[in-house]
Amino acid sequence: MQRLNISHVTEYRFAAPVSLQPHRLLLHPRESHHIRIESSVIDIFPAYVMQWKRDVLDNSVAVVRFSEMTERLLITSNVVIQHYDDNPFDFLIDDYAVNHPFAYASEEQADLTPFRQPVYPADQSLVQGWLDRLGLVRPIQTFTLLDQMNRAICSQFRYQMREEPGVQTPAFTLASKSGSCRDFAALFIEACRHLGLASRFVSGYLNTPLNDGCNGSTHAWAEVYLPGAGWKGFDPTSGEVTGNRHIATAVARHPEAVPPVAGSYLGPPNLSPILNVAVRVSALLG
Repeated sequence: MQRLNISHVTEYRFAAPVSLQPHRLLLHPRESHHIRIESSVIDIFPAYVMQWKRDVLDNSVAVVRFSEMTERLLITSNVVIQHYDDNPFDFLIDDYAVNHPFAYASEEQADLTPFRQPVYPADQSLVQGWLDRLGLVRPIQTFTLLDQMNRAICSQFRYQMREEPGVQTPAFTLASKSGSCRDFAALFIEACRHLGLASRFVSGYLNTPLNDGCNGSTHAWAEVYLPGAGWKGFDPTSGEVTGNRHIATAVARHPEAVPPVAGSYLGPPNLSPILNVAVRVSALLG
C-alpha cells in the first residue's frame, strides 16, 4: 500500500471581468477495493457555492456556482489517498470469456450495451483495417488480444501532448499516427467495441515518481469489462495494464464526457483566457 497526495491547481485569467457560469468538477478519485480516500479539500476563488452529487456512473461530481464578476478563476484540489493495487494481474476471467470471441452473459448484456456501441460509427472500416494489420488470429485469448492491442498503440503511434480540448477521432489518430493519451484511449475503446467488448473511457491521474520536479499529470486510459474480473484498465499510452500508478477520477461511455474542469463564462467578445494547470502526485510516509 502507498499513501499519495494529489495536488491539482487550475487557474484561468481573463483580461476583463467575466461572469462565471456553473462549473462541473471531476477531481475526486473514485473509491474502490484498491483506493481509499483519507481527505479531500477543494478551495476556489472567487466566492462560490458548491454542491456534491453522484452521476449515473457513480462519478463524484462537484457543481460550483458563482455570484460575482471576476478576472480570475482559481481551483485548488488536495486529496490524500491510500492505493492498494500492487498487482494489476491478480484477477481471473470466467472460463467462458477466456478466449475471444465470446458472448456476455444474458443478465449482463442490457447493462453493457451502451459500452459496446461505437462512438465513431463512420470510422469502423478503418478500425477494422488496423486490427487486420495487427495480425491477431481468432480465436485468441481475450487478455492476449487486449494486451497486444494496447502495446501496439504504444509502439506504433507517437505521443503528442495537446492543449486544445476535445478528442481526435480514431480515423484521425490512425492517419496521423500520433495523439494524446485521450486520443489513444478513444482508439483503443473503439477497437474493443468493434470486437464486441464492453469498454469505457477513464479520466484521472498518473503517478510518475521517477520524474523529478513534476511527478504527476492528468491522464486518460480505458477499461474493458471482463467477466469474472470486472472492469480492468489498459493504458495504450504506456502499453501497460493499469495499477498503482493510475488513479481514476471519472469513467464515461463517451471520451469527451469527463474533463476534470468544465464550465463557461459570459464576457466581452474575443476574450481568450490564459489557462495554467499544475498537477503533483507525491508519496507520503506512513
